[in-house]
Amino acid sequence: MAPHSSPGRLRGPYPYTHGPERTVNDRVAVRPVSKCDGGAVALREVRLYGDPVLLTVADEVSSFGEATRILARDLLDTVAQPGRAGLAASQIGVPLRAFSYNVDDRLGAVFNPVVVAREGWQDGEEGCLSVPELWFPTARSAYAAVEGYDADGEPVRVEGDGLMARCLEHEVDHLDGVVYLRRLEGETRREAMRAVRESEWFSARR
Repeated sequence: MAPHSSPGRLRGPYPYTHGPERTVNDRVAVRPVSKCDGGAVALREVRLYGDPVLLTVADEVSSFGEATRILARDLLDTVAQPGRAGLAASQIGVPLRAFSYNVDDRLGAVFNPVVVAREGWQDGEEGCLSVPELWFPTARSAYAAVEGYDADGEPVRVEGDGLMARCLEHEVDHLDGVVYLRRLEGETRREAMRAVRESEWFSARR
């Protein structure tokens, strides 16, 4: 998920943002590592709309250790890039229930997240790292809270309103195989799907 504050729906500078049983180690694949400010940073490629992994219901993490710490670092390094607010593990090709967030100077990762509270309602433009350069009005809760675990298996709770609430619901949707475009209705959804089909990045995938 990526924040978007300017009016209009198209072409902003940044995107918002089961199968056989396998172990966590199997699913944390090779990590491309780049240099950033002199240090090693694990930046994972973000999968784009149309990739089957984005429609996959992610599996719960059953054990915590080195593999979950590696996955957390990948999620954190990748979401920390400019213009990014949230990133689900499925968006980097890992079908496990984990996501990272980067909102209002709060940076973290949650495993096996569950939305435990919602209040109110907000409208506003929403976009997605997997649907780059497009934003559409999407209704979300005004406040949301998520509970889960950190990379070491310790309980955590993340909550907030505004952008944080939008981010939490957006990322948990990803883990249920739901891209935010499915939340749109009527003419807005038709406009969104038309814009996706006409986008350069989508055409390049075919």
